[in-house]
Amino acid sequence: MNWLVLVLAGLVEIVWSQSIRPTQNFTRPWPTALCFVLGVAAVYLLSRAMQTLPVGTAYAVFTGIGAVGAITLGVVVHDDPVSPLRLLALALIVAGIIAARLATGE
Repeated sequence: MNWLVLVLAGLVEIVWSQSIRPTQNFTRPWPTALCFVLGVAAVYLLSRAMQTLPVGTAYAVFTGIGAVGAITLGVVVHDDPVSPLRLLALALIVAGIIAARLATGE
């Protein structure tokens, strides 16, 4: 169950990362409020997952999911550049997330 919560935390982190730009340097009240709510939600879910998962593993997976999602959305939505090296980096992050999951034995 905590792995599911951890994946959910990572997904919320992806949405949070995309909510930063619309705040326009935190000068727009409603986008700023949404950004803070999403940030708090992501950290809250992460803290719940850390109740039984090792802290280092949980945090690495959380940030890995967030990084992969943010980069993917950047490429798909914002036309960020794609290169073979960038794709390799994403593949290595995903492999690390899978390895971390297997290493916990849960």
